[in-house]
Amino acid sequence: MKNDIVGKGHALSAQNTPSDLKLVVQEKYGQIARQSLLQQEVSCCGGSSCCSDLEISMIGDKYTGVEGYNPEADLGLGCGLPTQYAGISGGDHVLDLGSGAGNDCFIARSIVGDSGWITGLDFTPDMVEKARANNQKMGYTNVEFIQGDIEEMPLPEDRYNVVVSNCVLNLVPDKQKAFAEIMRVLKPGGHFCVSDVVTRGDLPEALRKDAEMYAGCVAGATDMQEYLHIITEAGFENVVVHKQKVIEIPEQVLGSYLAPEEAAGFRNGTTGIFSITVSAHKPH
Repeated sequence: MKNDIVGKGHALSAQNTPSDLKLVVQEKYGQIARQSLLQQEVSCCGGSSCCSDLEISMIGDKYTGVEGYNPEADLGLGCGLPTQYAGISGGDHVLDLGSGAGNDCFIARSIVGDSGWITGLDFTPDMVEKARANNQKMGYTNVEFIQGDIEEMPLPEDRYNVVVSNCVLNLVPDKQKAFAEIMRVLKPGGHFCVSDVVTRGDLPEALRKDAEMYAGCVAGATDMQEYLHIITEAGFENVVVHKQKVIEIPEQVLGSYLAPEEAAGFRNGTTGIFSITVSAHKPH
């Protein structure tokens, strides 16, 4: 069924609350965590099959040649390479929000070395378990994975030099709370760098209301200007968009969901879905 997001899980509707969305995300990504990469059929942010008939690949960049990359920890759920723009240094304390199976944490660990500290925070217990198993194989003693909500992080304030996140904040219902929490846990002068999914223009309701799109591919994506406004309203400075990439939607999907004039807006870039990588600093 098109509205059955995780096969036997919860379906989303216009009446769903933020708690409902969190439950669906937790169920969906728990299912992904229990699969191998080659078996993934429910992942909307990676692989060749995305959201049933909505074949939209959200992979922003490949990790080929990136130091610290662990294929076993890559579930194909990212939409960029935030660690490449994050300015991580040796000895830094780094927090990865929505750390999944731990891939970006292990990349960050290769940069901070033995003197740094890496924390991965994920909302899904199955993901945390998978990441811990991967870390046990790696043998790192300065990498930890904990379960928690990005809107209410179980972490102390002023602890991290850098916060990174890869295609996760779009899943958070209250982005104001998320960026306020990022501000809280960063040290004064620290910064974040996140890759995320945003929209431009008015996304037609036919796409916005599609349950599977909401569960993964566009899940809670905010208009790009609004997204950047939330960041500045949270008090961050020096906001920089390092990379922006169109998420291509196949012509047959455009034809199925959009009127001709709406499809034209997607083709010329005035309307659409994008992955962006953005950074900003907490004031000293």
